[in-house]
Amino acid sequence: MKRILVTGGLGYIGSHTVVALQEEGFEVVIIDNLSNSDAAVLDGIESITGVRPQYENLDLRNKQDVGAFFDRNSIDGIIHFAASKAVGESVEDPLLYYENNLHSLIYLLQECKKHGVYNFIFSSSCTVYGEPDSLPITEAAPVKEAVSPYGNTKQISEEILRDTCHSDENLQVISLRYFNPIGAHGSASIGELPKGKPQNLVPFITQTAAGIREELSVFGDDYPTPDGSCVRDYIHVVDLAEAHVVSLKRLISGLNEVNFEIFNLGTGRGSSVLEVVRAFETVSGEKLKYKIVDRRPGDVIAVYADTQKANDVLGWKTQKTMEEALDSAWSWEKKVRGVQE
Repeated sequence: MKRILVTGGLGYIGSHTVVALQEEGFEVVIIDNLSNSDAAVLDGIESITGVRPQYENLDLRNKQDVGAFFDRNSIDGIIHFAASKAVGESVEDPLLYYENNLHSLIYLLQECKKHGVYNFIFSSSCTVYGEPDSLPITEAAPVKEAVSPYGNTKQISEEILRDTCHSDENLQVISLRYFNPIGAHGSASIGELPKGKPQNLVPFITQTAAGIREELSVFGDDYPTPDGSCVRDYIHVVDLAEAHVVSLKRLISGLNEVNFEIFNLGTGRGSSVLEVVRAFETVSGEKLKYKIVDRRPGDVIAVYADTQKANDVLGWKTQKTMEEALDSAWSWEKKVRGVQE
């Protein structure tokens, strides 16, 4: 049985990926410092899979602790999620993002080299494309000057990975550039539960519907889009988790053609913020209170993926709809908040 380290494995995407890995027979070890997650997520993972993964509360910015972890654990592969990820927050506190997102990657790669851990999947982002020249976005699209420090950390991280792969042909890396994950596991046992004020659209929607937030802010209605609000490619988190398992199997089986590969992960369809709001109202039966406010620094107008490469090379494509994602997110929110039907 292959033993896989999942950093940030108690976070939103990480926890769903841990479930998908365990359902495929992998043994999982989680590192998470609980900066934007909760140890209770372990209960949710165990309730779904029947297996409680090994967990260590460890801050990847501590080089000595990272080294000690690898000294006492045998690892066959790494899926690296652990990172700060809010665009707006990164504009306000760029140094936090550069320290957290880059140091953690560098320390992991140093231990990979030292301990012979060669299968590495990186959680990247469509933010590396910046404001795209054309849509949909293919993997061949140019990486633009980042519009936020968060986006820049993803660009720099990919450069670090590319250079490291060039220097060591044993290291096998897949960088997954995903678009906007939403939704929750169908069991409502795990889902997106940010600490403090949500930085992503759907948890803000569900918290507003649940009465946790007074109203939703829609950042701008004057963009050159059909209804004036920003357009994004919203992908169900369960579909996204499956893509990580498929990518890991590709590395373990030696099917990758080069030792640094990049794939876009999305649905291939763009939806505006206001479209998502209306879809949620339809699915939930709730009337959502929202207001239009000024544009948010760091936001691009529209991004959605060309998924052909992931479809053809990985043999992966999304299975779930926007409505399924919003329904699962609302079920999760109601369970967490104890909202009565």
